[in-house]
Order: sequence, then C-alpha cells, then structure tokens
Amino acid sequence: MRQEPAIAVRGLTKRFGARTVVDHIDLTVEPGRICGFLGPNGSGKTTTLRMICGLLIPDEGEGEVLGLDLKAKRRAIKQQIGYMTQKFGLFSDLSIAENLEFIARVYGLDNRKTRVALALERLGLASRAEQLAGKLSGGWKQRLALAAAVLHEPKILLLDEPTAGVDPQARREFWDQIHALAREGMTVLVSTHYMDEAERCHEIAYIAYGVMLARGTTDEVIAASGLHALEGEGHGADRLATEIEGQPGVAMAAAFGTSLHVCGTDPEALRRAVEPWADRVRWSQVSPTLEDVFINLMRTATDNSVLEQA
Repeated sequence: MRQEPAIAVRGLTKRFGARTVVDHIDLTVEPGRICGFLGPNGSGKTTTLRMICGLLIPDEGEGEVLGLDLKAKRRAIKQQIGYMTQKFGLFSDLSIAENLEFIARVYGLDNRKTRVALALERLGLASRAEQLAGKLSGGWKQRLALAAAVLHEPKILLLDEPTAGVDPQARREFWDQIHALAREGMTVLVSTHYMDEAERCHEIAYIAYGVMLARGTTDEVIAASGLHALEGEGHGADRLATEIEGQPGVAMAAAFGTSLHVCGTDPEALRRAVEPWADRVRWSQVSPTLEDVFINLMRTATDNSVLEQA
C-alpha cells in the first residue's frame, strides 16, 4: 500500500509588506526522501521551510504535513519536526551531553539518559561528551546540532544550509548521517548552495525569488533544462571564456582548470560559435552540469527585490 506524502503543499505564499517572498509554491515529498532546496540568497527557501514546519503562517495556500492540516495543526506538526538552523544555536558554556540533556527536558522526553547516550554514540560524540560546545570545531558543532534536532525522533528533518563553513570531510560524514536517517524513514528537506550536496539529494527544488523554477531528480532537472555543453581543451582554452560567451548561441562559458566549458540550448549554434577556435582548441560534447542549469535559470529569473527598489 502506498504511503501518503510526508509533505503535500499547494499554492504556498508568503508576503512581507509589498514583497512576495514565496509565490504559490507546490511541493510534494514522499516519506524517506531527501529533497534539496536550491536558489540564490533571498529567494524564499528558508521562509518555505518555516511555513512547512509551522513557524510561519502562509498568507495563501493549503496542504498537509504528515497528514495534518498545515494551518490548523501547526502545534502537532512542530512536535514531529526537527529543525537545524544555519547558525549554531546551542549553549556554548554547556558540554555536549549537557546540551542534549537540556533539549531532552525541553521536549519532555522519557528515558532521557538513555536517549542522550544513544544520540552521543550514533553521531560519534560519546568520546567528547564532556567537552564544552563552545570549544568545538565547525564540524563537531554540526554533529551536535544534528543530534539535538533528531533527539525527539522527528518524522521530518529540516536543515537550513547546515554545512556552511564546514570542511569537506565533515560535510561528507554529515551527509552519510542524513542518508542513514532517510533509510530509516525520516523525510529530509535541506537548503544548500553546494552543487555536490544537491546531487546527494534524492530530488531537488530550485526556487528563485519566491518562484519554483525546477523540480525533480538531478537527471530530470538537467534534461528539462534543454541545455547542451561542449568542453574545450588546448593551449589557452581557459582564457577564451569572455570572448566565446559573447557569440550567438552561447548561454555561458566558464573555465575549469585549463579547459573551457561552454553551454547553450541549440547544439548546432553552439558548435558554430566555437568553430573559429577549432584550430587550437579540441572541442568535445559533454553533459551539462547542475551548476550550468542553475546559472542559466538565474539569468532568466526576475529579482523582485530589485524591482521594488526601482
């Protein structure tokens, strides 16, 4: 039997003054899926997450979270959601264990010592349990924040740019933990600016200035973009970006090391555009990247904050 979606919202809209921050967004996420939110700063990602978890009331729209009405059952929804913010929000002058014990008391959990011990063990924090949170590195603070967010065993986990400023190894370990939680049935929504993290999600949603511009798996979003790409290799290829980007049929050109990555929607026009440099640059067809798609979407999106200031 098919489970009902963990999240199913329709027409979700939020305004602050005259500005529409989230503009009639539809989103459905099945249980146990990891959905990545991407988009430029100020595009409504965090506001969308806060409406879904009951911290903000939508101005328009409707939906269900865990089968509960988004507007009428906000308190019940919040009790089943874990929320990890970008900024570390725990007590710096308490130890790791003390922070988790405090969170357990806030939620009124039973068997607090057992729950805290299991959380410490699960996230590799047991050996540092007595260390002050304020003395932890970014990666260890991240682990502690995640342990606090899931201590009450929520069904949905919301992560707002959780790995900003964290080293690559800590980021990878963090994502291993997220996938482990998803395998156990937890639904995860995560906002991120990192393309490699977006590719770790089961599906992605791209929001630009309050509007949903792309939705689906990474492969689906790339295929729907209509982009084609060429890679140029040869002496000085990486220095041709500005010159080639101005050619008809070229949407963007960017250097990657000593090679040049060129994208456009018309493959024939793209090949004609790079032909003048064929004598010294070897061009080959490659797949467009998720970054290509999002930069292209950014160029076509309307920045409503700029319009309001005009």
